[in-house]
Amino acid sequence: MSLTARSRPDGTRPLAAVEEPTAAVATAGTKVRAPRRTSRAGRVPWRIRLRRDRALILMTLPVIVLLLLFNYVPLLGNIVAFQDYDPYVSTNGVTAILHSPWVGVEQFSRMLDDPLFWGAAKNTLVLFVLQLVFFFPVPIALALLINSVIRPRVRAVAQAIMYLPHFFSWVLVVTVFQQVLGGAGIIAQTLENHGWSGFDLMTDSSLFKYLVIAEAVWKDAGWGIIVFLAALAAVSTDLYEAAAMDGAGRWRRMWHVTLPALRPVIALLLVLRVGDALSVGFEQFLLQRDAVGAGASEVLDTYAWNMGIKNGDFSYAAAVGLAKGLIGVCLVLGANKVAHVLGEQGVYQK
Repeated sequence: MSLTARSRPDGTRPLAAVEEPTAAVATAGTKVRAPRRTSRAGRVPWRIRLRRDRALILMTLPVIVLLLLFNYVPLLGNIVAFQDYDPYVSTNGVTAILHSPWVGVEQFSRMLDDPLFWGAAKNTLVLFVLQLVFFFPVPIALALLINSVIRPRVRAVAQAIMYLPHFFSWVLVVTVFQQVLGGAGIIAQTLENHGWSGFDLMTDSSLFKYLVIAEAVWKDAGWGIIVFLAALAAVSTDLYEAAAMDGAGRWRRMWHVTLPALRPVIALLLVLRVGDALSVGFEQFLLQRDAVGAGASEVLDTYAWNMGIKNGDFSYAAAVGLAKGLIGVCLVLGANKVAHVLGEQGVYQK
């Protein structure tokens, strides 16, 4: 838009006319390129991101396929919880599902009226509370203990010793405890050889819940410290030095520096553990079921296995598993909400 130069009252014209440029003038021999089209808010288009990250996508593709096949596709089988599923209708499982009669929520009503189900649920909740009280703090304490070790060689040896039981199967773990705490174990035989009466903790149903907690601590506590050690490695040494200069001792540095650094990780793992409250173990309890009886060792996982695999009542077992999963989702959401109220991020942000 150009401004027309007007004459002054004395008849003279201004020295120069002011003119605004309407477009950029290209230098001779050069081309003016249009700006590259980008998505809104400055985001990179998905085609460019796909071409840029194609190597990472190809690396994660097998994991995604396995996750879909073994974690999400089997969810479609929960439809049998609303049927009277008969696997002998056809040799094809999908055809058997399509030809099985619908019963609605009859399996869930049957579950609520079954006293064995409530006994298994009670044992599951008691074991969850015991694991939360006795097992959950152990990896935190071990991580703090290893982090306080100054010599790297001693720290590496201690970590290797603690990690090792995680790679043992539950069959081997139960066997080790049987050889130590059983009626024919080392401790019982040593006491008998010295005139004391022996004992057999592996068949004591009243102490079974504490026995399985001890087995879980020995097997997985060392493996659980990995996340906490990673969180401790991210803590700046300047914080410890500043606290030491302010006169804070070892315990006060741990209370005011180390534990606040671990608090987000503790909150996250606690939320996940609460969501997994109804899954306290399967193979561990199944292996020791005959030794202590079903009354002490029956949990929801073993109850669903006995009803579904052992008794062939697949629809009822699917209903139990589906109810357990829905309750777990509700517990995760509730625990995550509590974490938000306490100022932590939890599993996901608000």
